Amino acid sequence: MSSKRDREYERRRHEKWVARQAAARTQRRRQQVVAGVVVGALVLGTGVVAAVALTRGDAATDAATPAATSTPAPSTTALPARTGNGGVLPEAALAEDRTWSGTLTTTAGDVEVELDGAAAPQAVANFVTLAQEGYFDDTQCHRLVTSGIYVLQCGDPTATGSGGPGYAWGPIENAPADDVYPAGTIAMARVGGDGESMGSQFFLVYEESQIPSDAAGGYTVFGRITSGLDVVQAIADAGTGADGVRPVTDVIIEGVEIQ
Repeated sequence: MSSKRDREYERRRHEKWVARQAAARTQRRRQQVVAGVVVGALVLGTGVVAAVALTRGDAATDAATPAATSTPAPSTTALPARTGNGGVLPEAALAEDRTWSGTLTTTAGDVEVELDGAAAPQAVANFVTLAQEGYFDDTQCHRLVTSGIYVLQCGDPTATGSGGPGYAWGPIENAPADDVYPAGTIAMARVGGDGESMGSQFFLVYEESQIPSDAAGGYTVFGRITSGLDVVQAIADAGTGADGVRPVTDVIIEGVEIQ
């Protein structure tokens, strides 16, 4: 019986995946025929902005909703802010010009990652330092975007979209020239139009997304998911909760191990 239930579960999950892929293809075709489309941007402080057509929308609502305001995600619980590395930006040299590997342990499952210290030394030094001091432990992934762009955003201890480690940094590193972020990409969130505004918030791309550069450029890509992309996809499959922002079930990063 267990085997039969497992097969049925896998069948339903596969059907959902096929349907989502078809919807994504339709969405991309629609975007391609709209002149001057703004597909999306990822922002912190004012929230994740993901818009279609010629409007800018906040991921605090559905990304396809026109004229949404760029406000931080609502929070029903005031979670305390945290200061990372004593409020001082770690030296880029700490990335050691090498590849780092590690695991994000979440309540939804483990996500294994690889960080490129050569291509994005400041981002990697920042992430590794914060991870090693437990900055990300017991933090909530506060935004899920399922239309226009396909990302899960994490790294804010306050879970509001406005939190950070007590410092901001730049410039942008290793942004894709074609504005395409493949599935599995790990990149830094920032304030729109400000390449010096990165902090601790990052996003996981669970399906290929085209995110146009803004006045500051693109978004710092500092790593990729090597295993557990299905975990993030399952979070996306379940959708958002009543607030239209967070995953329907809280996704908590229990710990991050990087070596």
